[in-house]
Amino acid sequence: MGYRQGSHTTFNIEYHFVWSTKYRYQVLTGDIALRIRELVRQTCDRFDIHILRGVVSKDHVHILVSAPPNISPSDIMRRLKGRVARKVFDEFSYLKKRYWGRHFWVRGYFCITSGELAKDMIKE
Repeated sequence: MGYRQGSHTTFNIEYHFVWSTKYRYQVLTGDIALRIRELVRQTCDRFDIHILRGVVSKDHVHILVSAPPNISPSDIMRRLKGRVARKVFDEFSYLKKRYWGRHFWVRGYFCITSGELAKDMIKE
């Protein structure tokens, strides 16, 4: 993807994020996986974050995004993980028993900025 434009900025900021479910439970399948994809897309659209690539695996999520400079990586993850977890618990209430304490995701996440060299590694 090329450069993006803001009102007073030109930028190309890309992040590769990986985060997983608490206890690495393999619950991201079927309807849950589809709903998580949809919720991640909706949240990114709301904050002008472009998803370049993404995969929802059984116990973790990978996304490569292009974000505006006014949103930090920690803000992106806070919004994504928080909104998705709230909606998933509301819509799939049986998960509340497995994830007592309403913690769906692990506390941390992996983030790397992707330059031209890193893009080839990410694609692989």
